[in-house]
Amino acid sequence: MKAEPISEAVGARVTGIDLGEEMDDATFRAVHRAWLDHQVLVFPGQDISEEDQVRFTARFGEPGTRQRKIGWAEEGRVSHPGTMLISNIREDGKPIGSLPDGEMMFHTDGAFAKRPFRYTLLYALEVPSIGGNTLFANMYKAYDTLPEALKSTLAGCHAEHMYYADNVQDVATRSLSGVRQHPIFIEHEETGRTALYISRLMTSKIVELPADESEAILQELLDHTEKPEFVYEHVWTKGDFVIWDNRCLNHARTDFSEGERRLLRRTTVFGTDPVAATARAA
Repeated sequence: MKAEPISEAVGARVTGIDLGEEMDDATFRAVHRAWLDHQVLVFPGQDISEEDQVRFTARFGEPGTRQRKIGWAEEGRVSHPGTMLISNIREDGKPIGSLPDGEMMFHTDGAFAKRPFRYTLLYALEVPSIGGNTLFANMYKAYDTLPEALKSTLAGCHAEHMYYADNVQDVATRSLSGVRQHPIFIEHEETGRTALYISRLMTSKIVELPADESEAILQELLDHTEKPEFVYEHVWTKGDFVIWDNRCLNHARTDFSEGERRLLRRTTVFGTDPVAATARAA
């Protein structure tokens, strides 16, 4: 196994491993260490089944599940209750998967839940010739570079998260979501490092601040987290298996043509309710 950094912001490219085969304990420990060190791992040129992906996912904890709606076209196309197809492919006018079209703002998976996903694992089956790239923002670095005065102001504060924070929360959307408050500064339970835990897509307000101050500071924080020096952009190739740590990263998607097919398969690992860095240190 070899792990080589792929950007100054975050991430490593891992070679010398076939994820379609059972992984011995020593290799697993090396992958886990590389993941904690680099936050995003890219395994190129993989040929894995859903069973392979779920087996690998389960090595890192309890596989995530997801709410399903009767009639979703992806039913019957996947075997595990936590597997999601992310695709713009339509049959009989209906998407065969979820999150089909266009760009998505920065977010972290499951932030609106009590147990946000610790890890997300995504495998590319079909990719467009241009676009549909995934951006990863390093939230360790975002926290480390915040002005000390802002860190002091926000110490002990919480952010409120929901599914698509800027959208009207209609009945259909609420059925996919919860509303959850988490500390703005969280401590990664394995590395001990502090990360900023907010996102443009899902964070609606800073709970302890007046509305106008919350809006102004939240916008400042979001702009800060998306600075180019914190971001790695992954351009997908068929067979890429990309895994990332939601406790210290945000991710986003660039736009792509509706006329080209895109199909990826996602699994997740449940995490724990994030703990405030200051509270844990105390």
